[in-house]
Amino acid sequence: MKEYTYQWDNQLEEPILKISKSSMGSYNWCPTKYQFQYIEGRPIDQTEVMRKGTIIHNSREDWFNTVDVKKAESMDEEELKVYFMSLYPIDDYTDVYSVMASSEARRFIEIRNEDALDTFVPVANEVKLDAELFIPQNLNPKVPLQRDYTVHLQGIIDRMFIENNQYIPMELKTGVWKDWRTTSMRKEMAFYKLLFDNCPDEDLIAHGLDPNIDITHWGWYYPISNYTYVEEVKKSSTNAVMKGITKLIHSYEKFNDGGEIFEDKFYAKTCINCDFYGICPAAQNDGWV
Repeated sequence: MKEYTYQWDNQLEEPILKISKSSMGSYNWCPTKYQFQYIEGRPIDQTEVMRKGTIIHNSREDWFNTVDVKKAESMDEEELKVYFMSLYPIDDYTDVYSVMASSEARRFIEIRNEDALDTFVPVANEVKLDAELFIPQNLNPKVPLQRDYTVHLQGIIDRMFIENNQYIPMELKTGVWKDWRTTSMRKEMAFYKLLFDNCPDEDLIAHGLDPNIDITHWGWYYPISNYTYVEEVKKSSTNAVMKGITKLIHSYEKFNDGGEIFEDKFYAKTCINCDFYGICPAAQNDGWV
């Protein structure tokens, strides 16, 4: 693969533009924030929300690496809850672990009744993939590009399950579920599908994944809300991600050609919590700073 970077010059063939799920999310939230964080490399504060997310994600990853399906095979639901809970650490988030342990106990029993315990543990657990994605010049008629591009995708898929010889990536979220999050979650999962579909076969095989098996469904899990959702993949979401990438590339084209800064999306009520609020031109022009 080619070298890649966030400090990208679109006039050069290499390095190519690096895009992660997080960087794409930052750009969609506010292109100016993206510029500050990813191009200029300005630091952001570690918040309690971020710390919580990291700890719970790590605990969940360790849980799947530790759980013994054979040991749990004959347990009833209450015994499963106790056993599953014992595999989580004792920290500030035991209430979240309790919800996850109960949810996994129910899922274990359902899968056991279907005689499919071999699918209880994911085939991939926190797997990091890299891929190159071709972006044609006229992919997005609203944002025509100067030329064709190839970009580098990178991401970590929380969990990849298999069912009926089909892959199902699942994303863990540590916030509160709201229905309005559906569109953004679909875009996140569509990013992972693009990442998987364009990852070299040898890399997938090295991670224990079969390149001949398709991702047909995706889903997300919000344990704080005890909410799990799985659906068939949405091609419209994948198309939306592709068009979003063209907008990101176009912002680089304008930035590199004429020094035009990435546009802002200023909303006083939400932007006041941004790490870059004090240096954001939009915030200053609004008279809040």
